[in-house]
Amino acid sequence: MFGERLKELAIERNLTQKQIALMLNVSQKAVSKWIRNQSEPTETNIRNAAIAFDVSTDFLLGLED
Repeated sequence: MFGERLKELAIERNLTQKQIALMLNVSQKAVSKWIRNQSEPTETNIRNAAIAFDVSTDFLLGLED
């Protein structure tokens, strides 16, 4: 679910994977893998994404709309 939500947010805000990677201080490859559900982000990455996108961690994890 994290990858789907991250992709939605990226599209809404016209951000590339590279831009997201810079925002979260991770590699573009990591962002790509999250979006394709090939790997899971760490707790810290989830928290940082929530802060960067001004959403809750529950939203990113699909626990709330």
